[in-house]
Amino acid sequence: MRRKLKVGIAGYGVVGERRHKYIQLHPDLEVVAVCDQKFLSSKKSEDGIKYYNKHQSLLSEGLDILFVCMPNDIASKVTISGLESGANVFCEKPPGRTVKDILRVMEVEKKNPSLKLKYGFNHRYHDSVREALSLIRSGELGSVINMRGLYGKSKFISFGKQSDWRVSREIAGGGILLDQGIHMVDLMRLFGGEFNEVHSFISNSFWNHDVEDNAYVLMRSDQGVVAMLHSTATQWRHRFSLDITLQKGAVSLAGILTGSKSYGMETMTVIWANDDDMGDPKEEIYNYEIDSSWADEINEFVESIIAKKPINDGTSSDALSTMRLVEKIYCSDEEWLKKWGLTLTNF
Repeated sequence: MRRKLKVGIAGYGVVGERRHKYIQLHPDLEVVAVCDQKFLSSKKSEDGIKYYNKHQSLLSEGLDILFVCMPNDIASKVTISGLESGANVFCEKPPGRTVKDILRVMEVEKKNPSLKLKYGFNHRYHDSVREALSLIRSGELGSVINMRGLYGKSKFISFGKQSDWRVSREIAGGGILLDQGIHMVDLMRLFGGEFNEVHSFISNSFWNHDVEDNAYVLMRSDQGVVAMLHSTATQWRHRFSLDITLQKGAVSLAGILTGSKSYGMETMTVIWANDDDMGDPKEEIYNYEIDSSWADEINEFVESIIAKKPINDGTSSDALSTMRLVEKIYCSDEEWLKKWGLTLTNF
C-alpha cells in the first residue's frame, strides 16, 4: 500500500479551510498540520492535526506538500521556504504582490527540479471554461475575433468586518484587479493568447482605499484579438461574464459556481452564426450545477507528483505571464502611476 503524502496548509482562513475540505477527499493525502496567526499557541487536535501560528513550525513537519493560502505580501516567501524545505508547493493566486515576487520563486524552483510548483488559477478547472476551451480549440467556430469580460463584486471588505488586508497596498500590492480580476486576465490569455498592446483607466474613486476599485481595460494581441475587461468592486449584483466572438459563432460564459453562490448559475451559451439568420442565430445553453474545480485542481496536482508528470495549468510560467499582463494594465494608466509614484519596476 502506498503511503499517504503529508500535507501542511499555511494560512487557515476561508480558502485554507476550503482547501482542507477537498484535500481530505483525496485517498493519497493526509493533512498533518496547519498554521495561521489566529492560533494563539501551538496545539494538537483530537484527530492528530497540529496547529501552529508560524509557518516555520509547519515546515518542520517534513511535509511532502505545502498549500500556501497566505496574504500577498508573504505568499512568495512561504512558497520559497516550502520549496527549500523539500516540499512540493501549491500556492493560491496571486503569486505575490509583484512580478519580482514570482521571479524570485522561479529562481528557487529551478534549483529544485524534482519538486512540483502549481498556482491556483481555479477558474480554469470550471466545467464551463474547460468545455468552452475544448470547443474553441476544435476550430469548429473558427478563430477568436474579440472578447468582453466583466468580473465584479460589491466591495472588498467581507461583510461584518471593519477592515481587511486586501485594501492595504503594503500587504496586497493591488486591489480588485490583482485580487479577483486576475482570474479574468488569466482566462483571456488562455482563450486569446498573449496581449502586448494595453490601454487602461484605473480608479479608486468610490471606496477611496489605497488600492483600485475599478479597472477598465482594452487590449490587443499580436494576432489581432481585441479584449475588453472590466474588473470592479462596485458591481452591486455580483457578476461574472466572458463573451468570446469567433469567425463562425460565439461562446458566452455567464455566472460562476463559487463558495458564496452569489454569481448565479454557471452557464455556457454556444452560438452558430449563419449568413441568413438575421442576427438571431441558432444557440444552445448548457447549465452546470456541480463545481468539481477544487477537487479536480488538487487531483491533477497530486497526479503530477506521484506520476512525475509536468504541471499542465497553473505553472510558474502561467503565473509570470499573467502577472506581467496585470503589471501592464496598471502601468498603462499614467495618472494612476503618478498618483502612487509607481514605475514598471515597482510591480
